[in-house]
Amino acid sequence: MNVAVVRETLPGERRVALVPAVLPLLAKAGWDVLIESGAGEQAGFADADYESAGATIVADRGQAFSQADVVLQVRCLGANPEAGRGDLELLRPEQVVIGMCDPLGNPQAVQELADTKAILFAMEMIPRITRAQSMDVLSSMATIAGYKAVLQAADRLPKLFPMLMTAAGTLVAAKVLVIGAGVAGLQAIASSRRLGAIVHAYDVRPVVKEQIESLGARFVELQLDTGDAEDQGGYAKQLTEEQVKMQQQQLADIIADCDVCITTAAIPGRPSPLLVTADAVRRMRRGSVVVDLAAERGGNCELTVADEVVVENGVTLLGPTNLSSEIPQHASQMYAKNLVTFLLHMTTDGKLDIDLKDEIVCDTLAAKDGQVQSARLRDLLGLDPLVLPEATPPADHLASKD
Repeated sequence: MNVAVVRETLPGERRVALVPAVLPLLAKAGWDVLIESGAGEQAGFADADYESAGATIVADRGQAFSQADVVLQVRCLGANPEAGRGDLELLRPEQVVIGMCDPLGNPQAVQELADTKAILFAMEMIPRITRAQSMDVLSSMATIAGYKAVLQAADRLPKLFPMLMTAAGTLVAAKVLVIGAGVAGLQAIASSRRLGAIVHAYDVRPVVKEQIESLGARFVELQLDTGDAEDQGGYAKQLTEEQVKMQQQQLADIIADCDVCITTAAIPGRPSPLLVTADAVRRMRRGSVVVDLAAERGGNCELTVADEVVVENGVTLLGPTNLSSEIPQHASQMYAKNLVTFLLHMTTDGKLDIDLKDEIVCDTLAAKDGQVQSARLRDLLGLDPLVLPEATPPADHLASKD
């Protein structure tokens, strides 16, 4: 069977779905790999690198789609709403597409792809269970984003992160507040600490206190009743209006004393919770920096503008929406390993085996047989539920969530 990788068409997207190092794993399982010419260039992988690893280079996108049983992408339609639409006419019934497609944010795109009768697996919907950890693309990309956010903040801040004792005097360490202790937040904490900053971190879920402190940061405790602030998937639940106001007021006092604030709080399928008010930003010292990793869903900061730099009262606010793509080589390496692990999970004797009784397969399946398959997406689209085979009982959940 053939699996193809095509060029990413979203402007600014530099990642690629497979890297040469993972191709032997696919070959061993019986997959022949097709790579659209130039697909890996922006991530640092030449066509010759793929050929040396056993892939066949094809000249254009149409050829890749026409020969592939499975197409792997970083951004499918949904996560690439404009340019990605051109792939619809290339798809054929029963052809499998695997990639990120923003299913909860853009379920209509899943319906459009379902209408082609192709099969879509949305990698954002990988269940957060132990046996699926090696397939979790959201955690992989959040790791990259958390690291890069710290570098962006350090680049914009008009002072150094570490304390330095020099002949010219002592330089005081920068103070960093990280809001949200999922994968991105924990990586931001660790990276800030490596650079020598004094780090505080806040999360509405008290259960993450130990993880924060294990990285050398101080856990910020607010006067809020948040005992039920975590859902079954480990994500933060939405707070009441009264809780939100108290949260904003108390965070403003802490933010005012920080040089850098990195926000990472998100609730899947919903607008990002507003945690940093305009007043909180104006209380920060001039030269301070806010990096809002939740900008794609509206932002955790009231003044954030997605993919723009805003300066308010001397404070710089960054709202990046695709930080992973700015470190494309390692981001592609991690993403490719997630994708290959998932594809091999569904490969039996050199053939694709879509077992809907498997929780990982069932939860990730977005479209098949001309219909949206996911119960969650059908609900968002106002569709009646489908009757699916009973899934394998879930395994234990991960301790660290994004």
